[in-house]
Amino acid sequence: MKKRTSAIIAALLITASVTLSGCGAPADTPSETTPASSAASSQTASDAAAPSASPAVTDTSDRSYQIKEDGSIAMNYGAILHAWSWSFKTIKENLQDIKDAGYTTIQTSPINECKVGEDGGMELYGNGKWYYHYQPTDYKIGNYQLGTEDEFKDLCAEAKKLGLKIIVDVPLNHVSSDMSVVSDNIKNLCDQPFHEVGEITSYSSRKQVTQGDLLGLHDLNTQEKAVQEYELAYLKNCIADGASGFRFDAAKHIELPDDKDTFASDFWPTVLDNGAEFQYGEILQGENDRIDAYSAMMGVTASNYGEAIRRVCVGNLSVSNIESYGSSKVSDDKFVTWVESHDNYCNDGSWENYEESEIEYGWAVIAARAGGTPLFFSRPAGSSTESQWGNNKIGEVGSDGFKSDNVKALNHFRNEMAGLNETLSNPDGSNQKVLMIERGDKGAVIINESDADFTLSDTPSVLADGTYNDKVTNAEFTVSGGKINGTVPSGAIIVISSAA
Repeated sequence: MKKRTSAIIAALLITASVTLSGCGAPADTPSETTPASSAASSQTASDAAAPSASPAVTDTSDRSYQIKEDGSIAMNYGAILHAWSWSFKTIKENLQDIKDAGYTTIQTSPINECKVGEDGGMELYGNGKWYYHYQPTDYKIGNYQLGTEDEFKDLCAEAKKLGLKIIVDVPLNHVSSDMSVVSDNIKNLCDQPFHEVGEITSYSSRKQVTQGDLLGLHDLNTQEKAVQEYELAYLKNCIADGASGFRFDAAKHIELPDDKDTFASDFWPTVLDNGAEFQYGEILQGENDRIDAYSAMMGVTASNYGEAIRRVCVGNLSVSNIESYGSSKVSDDKFVTWVESHDNYCNDGSWENYEESEIEYGWAVIAARAGGTPLFFSRPAGSSTESQWGNNKIGEVGSDGFKSDNVKALNHFRNEMAGLNETLSNPDGSNQKVLMIERGDKGAVIINESDADFTLSDTPSVLADGTYNDKVTNAEFTVSGGKINGTVPSGAIIVISSAA
């Protein structure tokens, strides 16, 4: 497939998403959310560059966070499906497909009461906007875009029957930019329920980052106990209705206990004590992100790593590109990883640079690796590199990319390999178009983004001796005496394991 090289390089140079939060844009400033617009001959071992002499081995012998005492996979290990803008009914109707595709958790869009835009229009972008559910008007469950509280309860109950968990996306930092639609319940919480710093104009100021209005959205006074307790009650209500965890939107825009004493608060210790099994915050890396401090309390997003993974999608499979999750100060198990997020897709123009088939290369890396918690963003149904919004309907199921054969095989591989360490190598040496991720001695994912088939011929491997078959094509690979043999077709993602 011909890559859109110049556009891709331009997208990778965009840095705004590193410093700006991922909340929805205010309704009165829509311009701020306007999106930017083979067969090949076989390559034998003698033809290829020598395999890497020193594979990168990560010691992950202590992976107790991946497997619970009952033997099930912990939420902060299994793959998450971001059912972006799907309604509760739609998610419920697709639970079996989600389960069959190997996901263990589903993340919803925000379920709070929210601003009703364009007279209730239900287009993702146009007569309606996806981002209105990121503009809370009250912390009550249910909104016109996703459904009622009873429908949310039904979803959670049905998901539980299948062993699936539900994560709720929660904007706790702010309410709508339109104060006229904000509930009196919030306005009357205390004498000063909102910060009065004004719009954020400098990310070099930690005070502005945490106390200022983000994109015109009114910033809640999170130092106030009444505000904390009101939002905590909402979180506990979500748990009572069946949710198992949370993703906190714009989390770096809420202060920490050890920030400067003029604006520090105990907001996070208070609201995180809500009974959830798994919680993570959107900490887009950049100035004043303090990601290490947030990670001491919850999981955090690996936004910089996402940029590295998008380079994978266009052929950079070097171990040095993908080995580090992006911060030496944060434990690998605290990162939520992605190829793309809803913010990347909606706001930075990257949607037109990657076909869904190319996104699968990046997913292969984050799903196969031993660390992190991978999140798969479900693109709109009917979307393509020529059509960002596709069918352009809020509430409906996304494209079939979330359950493609490759993605399904990768998700099940991840579940099978829980608790095993990883070995990363480039079998094609300096070409770095082939990547092998081995897990313990039980299985491997091999990606070939070169223009030719690649033959593994007595290539070093840590897999146990035996015959392995690719989970999608049934292609055969053999391992004997620490050497693997087999052919990886051009453009292929091979998934092999000793599991039956």
